[in-house]
Amino acid sequence: MSNRLDSAATPLLTVDAVGKEFFGNRVLEEVNFSLYAGEILGLVGENGAGKSTLMNILFGMPVISQTGGYDGRILIEGEEVRFSSPFDAIDAGIGMVHQEFSLLPGFTATENILLNRESTKYNPLVEVFGDRIKTLDRRDMRRRADEAISILGFSIDPEALGAEMPVGHKQFTEIAREIDRKSTKLLVLDEPTAVLAESEAEILIKSLRGLAERGISMIFISHRLQEVIDLCDEIIILRDGRVVKETKPAETSIFQVASLMVGRNVEAVSTERRLMEETETILDVQNLWVDMPGETVRDVTFSVRKGEIFGVGGLAGQGKLGIANGIMGLFPAGGNVTVKGEPLRLNDPALSLSRDMAFVAEDRRGVGLLLDEPIDWNIAFTAMQVQDKFVRKILGGLIKWRDDAAMREVALDYINRLEIRCTGHRQRAVELSGGNQQKVCLAKAFVVGPEILFVSEPTRGIDIGAKRLVLDTIRQVNEDTGATVIVTSSELEELRSVCDRIAIVDSGRISGVRDASRPAEEFGVLMLGESPSLVPAAATIGGETF
Repeated sequence: MSNRLDSAATPLLTVDAVGKEFFGNRVLEEVNFSLYAGEILGLVGENGAGKSTLMNILFGMPVISQTGGYDGRILIEGEEVRFSSPFDAIDAGIGMVHQEFSLLPGFTATENILLNRESTKYNPLVEVFGDRIKTLDRRDMRRRADEAISILGFSIDPEALGAEMPVGHKQFTEIAREIDRKSTKLLVLDEPTAVLAESEAEILIKSLRGLAERGISMIFISHRLQEVIDLCDEIIILRDGRVVKETKPAETSIFQVASLMVGRNVEAVSTERRLMEETETILDVQNLWVDMPGETVRDVTFSVRKGEIFGVGGLAGQGKLGIANGIMGLFPAGGNVTVKGEPLRLNDPALSLSRDMAFVAEDRRGVGLLLDEPIDWNIAFTAMQVQDKFVRKILGGLIKWRDDAAMREVALDYINRLEIRCTGHRQRAVELSGGNQQKVCLAKAFVVGPEILFVSEPTRGIDIGAKRLVLDTIRQVNEDTGATVIVTSSELEELRSVCDRIAIVDSGRISGVRDASRPAEEFGVLMLGESPSLVPAAATIGGETF
């Protein structure tokens, strides 16, 4: 439990006047706060506010020392520390669960949880070759993994490979790895619920409360502000690298926090949508199956009208993410897909792109971006490859070269429209915060000008102000260009705010399609796989029942 009320208690963590200049930007300035044993501190701010940089300093990430270090002091239990590597931080009792997964795909959950801390047992060869020849004690490793997983209260197969886990299971495995470190005093969680379904997030929140009761302190970074208010003891709000407010959950509200984060009033996302006129079918999917690790896509059938925004929702691992990945050819798929009345040959990404389709994947770092290339390259690259945009030609195209001026112009346009926080169009994608990387992925897809745009988890890891901007931009692109947009999201309220209709995926099949204006409870029943007879009567529009 927290010792904040004990005036004699020494804080577990003290951040004293910490500042940092990074890639020419002053990203942190005079940051001060304290964290006591057993306390959960919520750290919130827009993308680019400095949260990740602050945590990189705390965890001794090499990028900090490689870019000139930092100002100010970090104190652990009253003693100043300057970690030169994450190993130093771990030795001091600090664990960190990063926003991007760091599991080894070919290792099981047990092996990932116990990586570099494996249980070993004696064998006679040790006498000759030393301790290095000790064999793994698989039974004890399984026991330790089961114990760490059970503390979280979530069911994970200890023998499941990292590459085959649903994203929710990966997140719980990452956290279980930190729990197994018995020396952990402070756990830093960077967007731990961003990839989780609501039911999984509730389990995690309950687990974190239990860890706090065991005396483990936590820094909880999240854009889900209700979770921050429900879970945390104190809230620190960062804006433009400065602490603008330190408050208690009981003394504030979601809208007050959001307004302080962005420096302006933030309104709730409207759930009002236009009444869709009946148009022809542009995408028809029949009996689709997809072999994507961690996703169950067995027999998916649905159709999308031209010009609508169509949502795909459901619980983690039930198949919602696999649909777009299968149609776009990123994973083996079968079934029948018709685009604009013509059959689409599956398992051919280039062909899918050539059919006026584009895809913003949920894995922005692994699939969506050229991390070591600048922003303008990332935004223009797909259109350059597929459509010969941003290319100058002479002699009938015999000689081609890159049109850098056009790339610069379009990059600056989208940097402005999507409010991408960066030093300029030549900044490398790897240097951007996660939310700004997501905006670059969206810009890349918009530049292609597709007739059909698949967008998976468009607001994952994005703060409340940017979330509204991204959703409004998707709607604007839809209305201005007539593009059909298929949005896949774990956030039901996001889908209801921007979509015309929503399909819910359960156990690899579509359990129902409903108009987005229907009550949230209807979608909840469909997510739980209940019989359609239990779902309230749906709306009727234009003579068609949804």
